[in-house]
Amino acid sequence: MSDKRIKNIIILGGGTAGWMTAATMGKLLKQNYCNIRLIESDDISTVGVGEATIPQIQIFNRTLGIDENEFIKRTQGTFKLGIEFVNWGQIGDKYTHAFGEIGQNIDGIPFFHYWWKMRQKNKVPDIGAYSLNTIAGHQNKFMRSIDAGNSPLSNIAYAYQFDAGLYAKFLREYSEQRGVIRSEGKVVETRLRESDGFIESLVLESGEVVAGDLFIDCSGGRAVLIEEALKTGFDDWSHWLPCDSAWAVPCERTEPLKPYTSSTAHTAGWQWRIPLQHRTGNGHVFSSKFMGDEEARDILMNNLDGKPLAEPRLLKFSTGRRKKSWNKNCVAIGLSSGFFEPIESTNIHLVQTAIARLMVFFPDLEFNQHDIDAYNQQTDFEYCSIRDFIILHYKATERDDSAFWNHCRTMSIPDSLQQKIDQFSANGNIIRNNMELFNPTSWLEVFHGQRMHPKGYHPLVDSIPEEELERRLTFIQSVITKSVEVMPTQQEFIHQHCLAPKMDNEKS
Repeated sequence: MSDKRIKNIIILGGGTAGWMTAATMGKLLKQNYCNIRLIESDDISTVGVGEATIPQIQIFNRTLGIDENEFIKRTQGTFKLGIEFVNWGQIGDKYTHAFGEIGQNIDGIPFFHYWWKMRQKNKVPDIGAYSLNTIAGHQNKFMRSIDAGNSPLSNIAYAYQFDAGLYAKFLREYSEQRGVIRSEGKVVETRLRESDGFIESLVLESGEVVAGDLFIDCSGGRAVLIEEALKTGFDDWSHWLPCDSAWAVPCERTEPLKPYTSSTAHTAGWQWRIPLQHRTGNGHVFSSKFMGDEEARDILMNNLDGKPLAEPRLLKFSTGRRKKSWNKNCVAIGLSSGFFEPIESTNIHLVQTAIARLMVFFPDLEFNQHDIDAYNQQTDFEYCSIRDFIILHYKATERDDSAFWNHCRTMSIPDSLQQKIDQFSANGNIIRNNMELFNPTSWLEVFHGQRMHPKGYHPLVDSIPEEELERRLTFIQSVITKSVEVMPTQQEFIHQHCLAPKMDNEKS
């Protein structure tokens, strides 16, 4: 029988997407199985704003066998318990989309229904009081889970905030140690096979011709292979997500070191704040249809809480997804596949899931179309479900202070999102479809945090007398409060376990 194995994998583009892909393949594919080559050009900059993540990245690091303390040190990382949203429902509002659970389900009914009944009677505090991550975040505390029985300390959900450039460097070293070959070069031509239109080879600026069997497009928004060469097409979602620009700038770190990302809404977009060990990452995402570039730049620079460390950089983007993430013998991973503004830190996660999905459907030289179709179907569902969750942040607002917010509040939305809103508005139910990324707790935190409340609650809640229900909720709150009391601050935790060395440009 002929050997149908993929023998040469070409990854075009470095950055986070390219080196995450290379690291995974270097780990999981034995060196005698195939050759892996990554081509990148130092002349082509990466976006470099994906510094905040969600808890699933721990799975990626564990798969690679990466030591968490070493990873945090090497990337100037910090820990993330959630995202604080400011001014989204109304100006002055503040809520946290925290990782982890809220309260504790009672008799199989989600905690929220019990809390909502009592909240309408003004007998309980806001729902954030029942979230360990929310309370710990407000006090700038962090620790890893410990063996504490039924205590919330036994299951602390967290993610990371890190320097994306240092992360790519860290993964490059990891990849090269496992046989990945890195080449400096810029693609000037993509050659296709006449017989079937598959990619045959890449021609570099040096004149070298690089042939391959499987091509991974990690070239960012330029989408050199999946779009420029294969003309795959792009679904533009800017009519639902009108932000198309961002200014980004680092500034000096300020105290205390907060264990969460901040997202503050402005008149035509929002500003991120990501605290790292050596600096703070900042950016202003905005819609160019409703605000000029210079006005957006001024808003960012006037709302920094530290001295800027560089000149701000303007980024332009289109929110949406490629019509096919896998086309012929090319798989797009990262921004070449699609892009969401970083409001919920999903872009690095989408790299992670694309890599995992590719390993599940890893091809041979016949490139089975059924597997390719399944890959694309799963990718489409993932993108659409995340899209709906992000649209919710803009739709669920009462702000009417600018043309931008009036547009967002009144715009039409996908039927799939409207169905979720209608169901929650009626009785507080949130259904998770086919293991979509964001669970009911995440949806609840945005619904409630942005003033979207249900008319009713689950009828079985009334089976528990109010006095007993109030006692149970008070107990749950007290357990969370006592748990947070024993946690160290994030600064103390990092100093003990994973303090990064000072960077050359840092003050002594």
